[in-house]
Amino acid sequence: MTKTLRKPVTMLLALCMVFTLAVGACADDITSSGGSATSPVNLTTTNEGIGGGDGGGETTPTRMSVTVPTALPMAMSDDGTVVTASDCKITNNSYGAVRVRSVSISAAAGWNLTAFGDKSSLAGEKVDSNKLGFAMSIGGGAQVATSTNEATQSLITAPIDGCYMTGVGDSTRNSVSVAYSAIVTPLSSVVENANVANVVFVIEWDDIADATE
Repeated sequence: MTKTLRKPVTMLLALCMVFTLAVGACADDITSSGGSATSPVNLTTTNEGIGGGDGGGETTPTRMSVTVPTALPMAMSDDGTVVTASDCKITNNSYGAVRVRSVSISAAAGWNLTAFGDKSSLAGEKVDSNKLGFAMSIGGGAQVATSTNEATQSLITAPIDGCYMTGVGDSTRNSVSVAYSAIVTPLSSVVENANVANVVFVIEWDDIADATE
């Protein structure tokens, strides 16, 4: 069955299911003047629903779709100045609101993390010691940064200001900027597009459960 045919058929099946439920919901009889009956409003989530999709009409919750940067590029000049991208962001393409739950960074093979600060703090380090100090701010919130030499470090452990995004219906608040800075020890050889670290973003629904805790 082609995709063009599948959508109308799936929608028809979904409607049939709704109508079947509706018969049961409206089965109460009122037998006297002024009498009343209650009809429950029942909701079933489907993969196709009214808006379409490419699934088989199975029941599913709201789909999460959040885009994070594919990479966080950096360029270091010959005087040690590190320039980073200015247009990185996290975008929520989901219907529901989301938040950044946590962010961590791990050094790549052959590299080491160090405390972030002014590049002058690395003046005493050996050339080619491959050390990276990293800092980040999400959505204009507080800057978080590496602070030790541990190979993996937590930058954000719980949502903070700047980590919250609305659903896709609000295009003014469904994305947050990812601003970052770095310092790197001197290099004696040319480096091009080398993987020096990996940042992990954990995204979750901005649900009512945490709001009531």
